[in-house]
Amino acid sequence: MRTIIFSVLIFLDLLFLQLQAQTKKYAIHTVAFYNVENLFDTINNPTIRDDEWTPKGSRHWTSQRYFEKLDNLARVMSEIGMPENPNPPTFIGCAEIENRGVLEDLIKQPKLIDKEFGIIHFDSPDHRGIDVALLYQKKYFKPVTYSNIPLIIYKKPIVSTTDTINDKKKRVFTRDQLLVTGFLDGEEINIIVNHWPSRSGGEQKSSPYREAAGALNLKIIDSLQQINPNAKVITMGDFNDGPYNKSVKVALGAKANKADVPEFGVYNPFEDMAKKGMGTIAYRDSWDVFDQILVTESLIKSDFKSFQFWKSGIFNKSYLIQNSGKYRGYPLRHATTEVGFSDHFPVYIYLIKEKM
Repeated sequence: MRTIIFSVLIFLDLLFLQLQAQTKKYAIHTVAFYNVENLFDTINNPTIRDDEWTPKGSRHWTSQRYFEKLDNLARVMSEIGMPENPNPPTFIGCAEIENRGVLEDLIKQPKLIDKEFGIIHFDSPDHRGIDVALLYQKKYFKPVTYSNIPLIIYKKPIVSTTDTINDKKKRVFTRDQLLVTGFLDGEEINIIVNHWPSRSGGEQKSSPYREAAGALNLKIIDSLQQINPNAKVITMGDFNDGPYNKSVKVALGAKANKADVPEFGVYNPFEDMAKKGMGTIAYRDSWDVFDQILVTESLIKSDFKSFQFWKSGIFNKSYLIQNSGKYRGYPLRHATTEVGFSDHFPVYIYLIKEKM
């Protein structure tokens, strides 16, 4: 009898909460990240390695194929976050873009042009000539400051007194970390866009590079929190590591459970997805979650009077998936016979705030 009464009380409590929630309205913004995989124009730039991405190169990269890829990417970006939020993402972090010009072409595509996206981009020292960038809807977000923060790493320790920090022979040139601070509907938000060093040479051998990237990320977050202890920080990117690797778990100190996140700490909603076997990238029939969006403890409060994290997801609609051949089930990437989309699925989170 007590069990029945207890069950009824729980049901009534849940019903009350549901009815209460229905009376509240929330402002919602989607925050997305997408590694667009080799978004190069067709113009040869002698200062970077882009020869293969030209009409005479091995990729047979023509203007027609370039604009087909732009249209494909625009379709994806216009749909991320639906149906919970019919508006395209307010923020889209991008990786593997050649220059600002390709982003200017992208935001002019028919599926995006009416959203009036702004662009924040810096050229990075990456040896392939690929950069990170942030797209944002101008009507919602007003950037105030932005900077590119270099990751200084070396292939081996400097042991000679004649070596300097500018010794290009030893430095590993990779993507900078892009920091943007501004106001989302009048509320300060900080965003870091990342593309951490690859696993070239093997996961274990290259891990220290990504651990250094994680440490730099934490240093940026710490500096923001020293200025404002309540700083809301979103760090997103292709980390080339999963949520469980040292770069994310140790160097950045990300936690999988909200209850475990200390004050000023970092929450990673994508670790649970990785544990469930979900993924954003596939290799040798194994999935991993390299693409992640993490938030600081200030964004996981229970009070929604200001913007807070709601939930996260991987955007893996059927049209983004290879449906035949050796790589069936993988992300539908570029090939000589098909332009495709990317070898990564995009990821997203929602920020919500109760409307007063």
